[in-house]
Amino acid sequence: MVKRDIVEINEELCDGCGLCVPNCHEGALQIIDGKARLISDLFCDGLGNCLGHCPKDAITIVKKDVEPYDERKVMELIVPKGTNTLKAHLQHLKDHSETKFLNEAFEYMKEHNIENPLEGDTMKKELPCGCPGSAMKEIKPSDVSAGGGSALSQWPVQLNLLSPMAPFFDNAHLLVAADCVPFAMGDFHAKLLHGKALVIGCPKLDDIEEYQEKLTAIFEMNNVKSVTVAIMEVPCCHGMYSAVESAIESSGKKIPLIKEVIGVNGSIK
Repeated sequence: MVKRDIVEINEELCDGCGLCVPNCHEGALQIIDGKARLISDLFCDGLGNCLGHCPKDAITIVKKDVEPYDERKVMELIVPKGTNTLKAHLQHLKDHSETKFLNEAFEYMKEHNIENPLEGDTMKKELPCGCPGSAMKEIKPSDVSAGGGSALSQWPVQLNLLSPMAPFFDNAHLLVAADCVPFAMGDFHAKLLHGKALVIGCPKLDDIEEYQEKLTAIFEMNNVKSVTVAIMEVPCCHGMYSAVESAIESSGKKIPLIKEVIGVNGSIK
């Protein structure tokens, strides 16, 4: 048993309309005896795509000690329902940045010679939160040779906000920077960022395991040509380099890795 988010249905409020059922992309909900029921903890991912489709507000997300969600069992249930259902499920995982489950789904499809229905799709331009400030976009960098301008070529840059399927990762030289680096280093754009895709994060304040998982997915799903890791000289910053190093190893790829350590005075050590 593990403690995780899972849907809970208030049977007194539920009128059995069934609107939640088609919006559960894992097939975890069914109408039984006139009420919506969660048929198995194994199928519920706890992301709550069904919530907004209940006119009675009978569905909530709670934390419970339940069986772990099993993506492979979900795939066994979904695949026989056809391409459209499979595509909706994969898109659901993609939109919620569920990298681990999405990778498991891709592995299942590879093992069973199932074509990926998402291939060729364009990336969604906004994250599930709908925040326009997080809309994914590619940017034309300006000239930094004269010591000014911006070398940034994409948005967003924060690792938690980025999808491993972002188009600017493929065939890219990637810069993974601790988020203090650009503030300490006045010529960051010209010396480090120029010609690279960028992700930033803080190994001390953020979840470094989630970072490692996201980076692994980026390396697995894209042809990353090289990775430069820029960290501050302070001890807590070195966790970022370790996460990138482990992610490359986990991906099974041989990607050139460069380490740049920046002093608090902005100089490259």
